[in-house]
Amino acid sequence: MPLFLQPRFGFASRLAAFYAALFVLMGVQLPFFPVWLKAKGLDATLIGVALALPMVIRVVAVPLATRTADRRDALRAALMLAGGGSFVGCVLLAFAPTAAALLVVYALASFALMPVMPLIDTYALRGLAAQGRAYGPVRLWGSVAFIAGTFGAGFASDAIPARDLIWLIVAASLGLALAAIGLAPLPAPGRHAAAPQTGRRSLLRDPAFLAVVAAAALIQSSHAVYYGFSTLAWRAAGLSGTTIAALWALGVVAEIVLFAVQGKLPPFFQPAVLLMIGALGAAVRWAGMAFDPPAYVLPVLQVLHALSFGATHLGAIGFIARHAPPGQGATAQGYLAIALGLAMAASMTLAGWLYGMFGSTAYAAMALAAVVGGGCALIAHRARQVVPAP
Repeated sequence: MPLFLQPRFGFASRLAAFYAALFVLMGVQLPFFPVWLKAKGLDATLIGVALALPMVIRVVAVPLATRTADRRDALRAALMLAGGGSFVGCVLLAFAPTAAALLVVYALASFALMPVMPLIDTYALRGLAAQGRAYGPVRLWGSVAFIAGTFGAGFASDAIPARDLIWLIVAASLGLALAAIGLAPLPAPGRHAAAPQTGRRSLLRDPAFLAVVAAAALIQSSHAVYYGFSTLAWRAAGLSGTTIAALWALGVVAEIVLFAVQGKLPPFFQPAVLLMIGALGAAVRWAGMAFDPPAYVLPVLQVLHALSFGATHLGAIGFIARHAPPGQGATAQGYLAIALGLAMAASMTLAGWLYGMFGSTAYAAMALAAVVGGGCALIAHRARQVVPAP
């Protein structure tokens, strides 16, 4: 059978297309949705409320979707429903007549979209493991698509009115819905997957799992000052928009390289070790940023994104793939997603206050958070050495 007709190739390529579609949507929405909201007449307070809605809704939507998907063994169906729901929500958003209606519709669209990441990571880990394939080389297409989506939307934003930017988001959400429909069915679960209740209880009683969730939440939320204020600081320092875009892209390219080689990493780089490496990379990165370094140092610090984000992400999902109880993969991803969302919301709030008071020195607090996260990863590593994984 030709390679392009083999099911193994088809599964991975369809999964890569879904990751690409999801991250194109993120690459369009993250930078330009606030611009559209402002063009619709929302003031800064209402824009802040709108941007906070997904973080709040995630706490309800993610556990509901992931637990239901686990109980019914319906990951693919849940992804199709979420993709379709987010597309319908974006279309309705384009026609919302008032600010109040816009917020209500955006809340509903967020309810559909927020569970997508933990669901697709669970689907990917289960399907790729069944085929003996690594996660990173497939997931990297999401990072590539994020760069393409951001730059593409940036060029389009120079050519169309701000009030029409919503149609870029609608088009990207349609791509996500179509990619969800194209996902291949997963292999049938084993008999042991039929007892989810015991697994669910054990997740929150597993010290290693809790330590990994805490580590990932602390390390990833240490990016808050970078995500929220690096562009402002670099603009104030006189860097051009092109230079700033290149710095952001450099960090994502470094992340892509790590994802590409993940399947070839030696056995030493087990999940808890990757988390500790991520913590070290974040601590060094933010400590450097706290000194407000000159422009020629920034590319070196940006390359550390491969560790601060990439290694942390691979470590967290890798731990879940290896140690989540049977039939509870999506639930475990849901707990991780909730912890990440709450930690980032708190860290972003703290980052705003710290940056307003101390400027770039606020990165020092982010470095401290990363160090604490590394300590949690060490606890998880030792816990798994004492109690071997099933």
